[in-house]
Amino acid sequence: MTSSNDTLNRLESTSFNPEQKEYLSGLFAGIAQRQLYPYVGLIPGGVRFTAYPDQGERNLAAPASAEPVIHGTPASDCTKQELWKHEEHGLDSWERLLAHAEQNKLPDEENTFRFRFHGLFNVSPAQNSLMLRCRIPAGELSCSQMRGLADISEAWGDGRAAITTRSNLQIREIQPKNAVHVLTHLASVGLTSRGSGVDNVRNITASPTAGLDPQELLDVRPFAHALHHYILNHRDLYDLPRKFNIAFEGGGTVDTVADTNDIGFMAALVKEEPRGVIGKSLKDGASVTLSAGVYFRVEVCGITGHRQFAMDSGIIVKPSEACAVSAAVLRVFSEHGDRTDRKKARLKYLVDKWGVPRFLEAVQSRLAFPLVQLDASLCERRPPSVRHGHIGVFRQRQKGRNWIGVVVPVGILTTRQMRRLADLAEHYGSGALRLTPWQNLLIPDVPDAYVDTVKRQLVRAGLHHDATQILGGLVACTGNNGCKWSNSDTKGHALKLGEHLSQRLTLDQPLNMHFTGCPNSCAQHYMGDIGFQGVRVNVKSENVEGYNIVFGGGFGASQAVAKQVFTGIPFSDVPVLMEKVFTAYLARRNAGESFSSFTRRHDVRQLQEMFSE
Repeated sequence: MTSSNDTLNRLESTSFNPEQKEYLSGLFAGIAQRQLYPYVGLIPGGVRFTAYPDQGERNLAAPASAEPVIHGTPASDCTKQELWKHEEHGLDSWERLLAHAEQNKLPDEENTFRFRFHGLFNVSPAQNSLMLRCRIPAGELSCSQMRGLADISEAWGDGRAAITTRSNLQIREIQPKNAVHVLTHLASVGLTSRGSGVDNVRNITASPTAGLDPQELLDVRPFAHALHHYILNHRDLYDLPRKFNIAFEGGGTVDTVADTNDIGFMAALVKEEPRGVIGKSLKDGASVTLSAGVYFRVEVCGITGHRQFAMDSGIIVKPSEACAVSAAVLRVFSEHGDRTDRKKARLKYLVDKWGVPRFLEAVQSRLAFPLVQLDASLCERRPPSVRHGHIGVFRQRQKGRNWIGVVVPVGILTTRQMRRLADLAEHYGSGALRLTPWQNLLIPDVPDAYVDTVKRQLVRAGLHHDATQILGGLVACTGNNGCKWSNSDTKGHALKLGEHLSQRLTLDQPLNMHFTGCPNSCAQHYMGDIGFQGVRVNVKSENVEGYNIVFGGGFGASQAVAKQVFTGIPFSDVPVLMEKVFTAYLARRNAGESFSSFTRRHDVRQLQEMFSE
């Protein structure tokens, strides 16, 4: 690449007027300073943990008359969303928010896109209002923050909040006139919603039992929080080609479902060997001797809506390097991801195009330390998670303390329940709450003497701690009551089906049923034991809500993409059909066989026949 000094020299002989020369001289002088430290993880004085985005392969000396380019792509080839971001950074829409609030006006398509950078979603026509999506790194909330969210929902929302599959919270039915009140109040309780929608890194998730769990390999919360704040403080990371998910898995009782993320940092143990464990530096191919201890194996390209779990990249990193590696991956994705087709703009498609080796080389070029390749067989992976470890009472590593997993049916809490949970956490725990990717929450640090008291109080609040296996495993996206893309009332149908089956069946194995309203699979239906994807079905010339039904999905140690067995079933027929499914399963399974294992050992035709009898 031509140096900035060479370019500056050429300016003297180029036909620019004095004003243009002054501007370009300042521009390239700034670039020259920035290029001194282009690598993630190193700044002057040897201090780590910062970054400057690499300039990539842009033609910085392109004549002013050339067509504008957006991350190397001609503007005429870019999507309208890329043009909007090029015109005005997504975070620079505060004046627009103020104007809409003053007029109590819902945003048009462009401003709907822009407001999502601040975590506000126009959910019309499902609801003629805005929805707030927070950022709650590692799913950790204080009792005062939970009360603050209840205040927001009560004053300006619909009196409820929904826990999401990213250990997050959403509040609905916010009128435009109240949008600024909502955002400023959210900041006053120490939370933010910046970058929780569209082309940004979504909420950073981590093991819900981190720091509490006797079986975990590593408390991953510090790394999730570090990355959360790194992203908040770097504007260039708010301009990705599409959304991006990152999760930290520490090996605890409750799985984080990190293998569905664009990056999954999976805790792994490298044991001490007599001759040391030898890895290979991706930077120069040299041998690297690794000390015994806990590292992260880096998995990439999980995207369950496209039926793909994250794959092991072959790379192992120290936990202290995870934030820098994330930043490097994000900047490679930002520079080279597809800006012309939003359906092909996820990380998966860049890696499919390049291949893993080229992708890792690009990541390495942005790091001040070497990535280390290590065969997965030399790592001891995390112990298996406990199915439904997010429900009930579990012993913590802290003597005499317990976490209590609270069942929140399809993730919906009233403000009364939110405040009651905050009170219980404050009076009987440590004042903390943990949200999980299973749309429920944990109350940690409950002393043995208070466990029964908390359980009784949960029941009085209309919640549960010991639900049946069926009700405890329901996961559902927003559905068509709050999302224009959904074909069905996923939350309502999930509750109806759960109640129907609970009255008629008793299961002795944990089971998850995931309801998603459209192919985007926000509820990750392909990884459930049973998955329901909402579709419209024609019944006697009437268009009704229905589902395609898949069986045999899994995650973590039981990872599998579910297979579609039934297509276009009206919801009115689903409860009776599922009753037949479970009756056949219980009658024909091997001793102690799980539902997923049972369905995986039969092909689609066999399942259709036995479940339709």
